[in-house]
Amino acid sequence: MTNNDVFRRLRYALNLNTQAVVEAFRLSDMKMGQADITSLVKKEEEDGFRECSDEVLQAFLDGLIALKRGKREGEGDKATPPPAQLCNNDILKKIRIALSFKEEEMLAIFKLAKFPVSKSELSAVFRAKGQDNFKPCGDQMLRNFLKGLTMKYREGAQD
Repeated sequence: MTNNDVFRRLRYALNLNTQAVVEAFRLSDMKMGQADITSLVKKEEEDGFRECSDEVLQAFLDGLIALKRGKREGEGDKATPPPAQLCNNDILKKIRIALSFKEEEMLAIFKLAKFPVSKSELSAVFRAKGQDNFKPCGDQMLRNFLKGLTMKYREGAQD
């Protein structure tokens, strides 16, 4: 999945208007205006399309965490150091943190999307890279999680 696709689907699933997205970026100390957001949401073939870099997606996800849960106490100006490359595991982990999901809630979202995931599979996705039983989160898993989120937060919405 491209970062633009993740951004677009997550924004739609959580029903975030442009002002909420601008606020999320502000909370992560990245200046993005309405025009910037509009260009990120456009399809590749549309005029004005802007590719969403790992840095931009991470800033949005970090801002979403701050928007939904508030800034951490004593964190101040410490920004999350950007990973070499943002992977699906990182994206899923940040969504989980932002929405304060427990394991059961995540499994229920996968079930909504008709993509059953076992507890051990989910646990393996959240392990640190290099740990025993670490499992990379594939595009299909992330896509189905975002589909389940859409079904949960936008009642009656279809893919």
